[in-house]
Amino acid sequence: MNLLSLAARNVTRSRHRTVVTILAMAFACMTMIIFAALMKGFILGSERNVVSMNTGDIQIHQPGYRDDPDIYHLIPHSEELADTIRQLGFQVTERLFAYGLMASESGSSGVQLRGVNVETEATVTMIHQHVMTGQWLSDDETHGVVIGKKLSKLLDVTIGDELIFVGQTADGYMANDRFVVRGILKSVSAVIDNGGVMMVDTALRDLIALPPGAHELTVMRSDRSDNLTTATASVQAVSGDELEVMHWQQLMPVINRFLETADLQTMIMMIFTYIAVGSVVLNAMLMTVFERIHEFGIMKAVGVKPWQLIGLIYLEMLIQTLVAIILALIAGSLAAYYLEQCGIDMSSLAEGISFAGIAFDPIWYAALTPDVLLLPSVFLLLIAAVAVLYPAIKVAVISPLEAIHHQ
Repeated sequence: MNLLSLAARNVTRSRHRTVVTILAMAFACMTMIIFAALMKGFILGSERNVVSMNTGDIQIHQPGYRDDPDIYHLIPHSEELADTIRQLGFQVTERLFAYGLMASESGSSGVQLRGVNVETEATVTMIHQHVMTGQWLSDDETHGVVIGKKLSKLLDVTIGDELIFVGQTADGYMANDRFVVRGILKSVSAVIDNGGVMMVDTALRDLIALPPGAHELTVMRSDRSDNLTTATASVQAVSGDELEVMHWQQLMPVINRFLETADLQTMIMMIFTYIAVGSVVLNAMLMTVFERIHEFGIMKAVGVKPWQLIGLIYLEMLIQTLVAIILALIAGSLAAYYLEQCGIDMSSLAEGISFAGIAFDPIWYAALTPDVLLLPSVFLLLIAAVAVLYPAIKVAVISPLEAIHHQ
């Protein structure tokens, strides 16, 4: 007996029911592909905002600096240490920090000054590509600054406006100078958005009379597939025990935990969605079985084995599920690809919203990856297989005599 041809014939016997079942499965699978792609894009976007826009993979500080960011807690010989780390195959940049008051004609606000090396910062983070208006820093314009998005609104300044900084130098004197807004950043993190002022590191060192050294060394793996813990251990080995070396997951445990559970959220959503789909499949297959009880009785009477009937029911389910998956893959991948390119504009809802200090990108992009397509498809096959288990067993155990006389 050719089970495959018989199953294909049975699937087309009740076309309306088959079409409804296939469309229900396809719609659920397509929905989960789009949802999984959006969640994957959210994870990748959040990690990019944490790592590539600001934190880097690994940071090096003096012990206690993160809890008390004192301008005197400099890493000695930071330039030599950075060169040593680069020899291990990492990208490294030095950063300086200071705090004070920044004023414009319209107001004033406490700010965090960040002095960056324009050349090496671009090898570690992509913040130079995240300028909303204006331009990034230039060594040729040491008094040009790039400020956070919310800070620009608070001070009511735009490109070309002047800012006055007042603070304290490392030797105890008053530091003050005039700067010009060169650029305004998109949302990066709460700290940068609300009070971040980026400037060339030499300008900041002169402004507050800092001695040689850096407050922070930010390290990025050249190959992102390298194990982060192993990379951190390598950096720690050359940095010495007197310095604090931590990777971004240790620096931002809340964000890391949230990203780790994002895949679990997708699975939970998939389970609830596919339970509903499973009930549709179960109902359709039960109706099919009860309509063909007499037929199954005759088949068993002429010698068809119970396992063959189970195989027949599962082949019918498999044909419908595979058709549904093909339709879902076509529609879901097209929709996910569109969202990957264009995104969903969440500006009216997500603008200015941050979680654990990380600002959300107002444009929510999807990420179309192989697992986004594979996981919903495989999960649908499993749910359909479980849903059809009861009808298949019922057919296998039914008595031929009872089935033939079934009304």
